[in-house]
Formats: sequence, structure tokens, C-alpha cells
Amino acid sequence: MRTANKVAAVTLLFWLMKIVATTLGETLGDFISMTLNLGYVVGILVTLMFFILILSVQLRVKKYIPAVYWVVIIGTTTLGTEISDFIDRTLKTGYLAGSLILFLGLLTSLFLWYRKYKNLEVYPIFERNKEFYYWTAILFSNSLGTAFGDFLSDNLGLGYMSGALFTGLIVVVVVALHYFTKINHVVLFWIAFVFTRPFGATFGDLLTKPLAKGGLDLGTLNASLISLTLMVFMIIISQRKHSRELPLQKE
Repeated sequence: MRTANKVAAVTLLFWLMKIVATTLGETLGDFISMTLNLGYVVGILVTLMFFILILSVQLRVKKYIPAVYWVVIIGTTTLGTEISDFIDRTLKTGYLAGSLILFLGLLTSLFLWYRKYKNLEVYPIFERNKEFYYWTAILFSNSLGTAFGDFLSDNLGLGYMSGALFTGLIVVVVVALHYFTKINHVVLFWIAFVFTRPFGATFGDLLTKPLAKGGLDLGTLNASLISLTLMVFMIIISQRKHSRELPLQKE
């Protein structure tokens, strides 16, 4: 079962990579739709095609390959940014209503997953049908995180730094609950997964927005390049770690 697994194990490195991937998705999504001035509709089409392409590769491989897996995660965060911005801004639903719509989408995907498999375990996953549920839930959670991050920073006026600190604090609390309570670890995983997205989103805004709005004014391209460099570095670490563990798994 472990050697046929298709997804990453949930470790400290997993969460660090998830946060950087969400930051990259936020800045890259904004680069496509705003900096290149393609708009949210074209942005969705571009990122959707990329997501479908890399997801098809992930579904075809027979085992977990860190580089492929994490590129799919980046694809969900980038597409999630475009989906959220399209709902919130183009359709003019607003951040709160957009967050609620995406939250219902996430709950629905998790409900269908649970009804099919009677659990929401995220590791290991080796069945293709279950992997579809997995990636659908991840796409909804990343889209939700973008909308909720915007809601915190804009509607509640927390600012980008305050929003990042607030969502980061929630993640820390979830980690503490995991180690010091008996709350179901799957429930805590999905809470943490959702809230690392707004943390990455608000941190991405902190990097890109003008100084007058509380950002560092690095621009979407520079911020994306910084996040991409960090992501590549961690993917290399993840691949080396995975390669060392393979002989132990076969034993």
C-alpha cells in the first residue's frame, strides 16, 4: 500500500511546502490576471488548462513523485486564486459571499468523499477515484483560502501582516490540538489545510501590494520568482528524502 501511494505524507516539510505553494499560487495568479492584464476569465482558462495538464500526469503515474505532486498543488493554488477572484470580483458576490460559496463546495466534496469511502484519510491514497475526491477537495480548499484571506484583509481591515499573523496563529493552535488533544486528526488536517491557504494568500499580498497599503511592493513577478525558488529548493529536499525512504518501505 505504501509503495503504491500517490500523495505526500503529512509532515512538517509538507506544511512548509504547502505555505510556500499557496504564496506562489497567490502571486502567480495575480501576475496572470492583473499584471499581464488578462482578466479573471482568461486567467481561469489559462490556469485551468495548466491544472488539467499536470493533473493528468499525476493521475497517470503509478507512485508518489514529489515534483509532480507539488506542481499539481501549485496548480490548485494558482487556479484557486483565479476562481476566487472571479467569484468575488467579476461576479461581484463579495469576499464573504464568495467564501461561503466555496465553503459549501468544500463541504460537498468532503461529504461525497466520505459517503463513498467512509473516511477522509489523506494518506495513503492509491485508488484513482479516491484521488479525484482528494484533488477536488484541495482545489475547493485553496479557492476558499484565497477568498477568506481577502475577506480578512479587506473586509475586516486586518491588513496583510495582521491577516497573515491571524491565520498563522490558527494553524499553530491546530498543531497544538493535534499533539495535545484527542481531536480527530483528519478534521484537524482539513482545518489546517484550509487556513494555510489564507496564510499564504495574505503573505503573498504582503509581498506584492504597495507600501501605502501595508505591502512590501515587490510586485507579482518578483514575489513569484522568490516563491518559486524556495519551492524548487524544497522539492529537491523532498525528493531526496523520499528516495532515502523507498528502500525502507520495500523492506
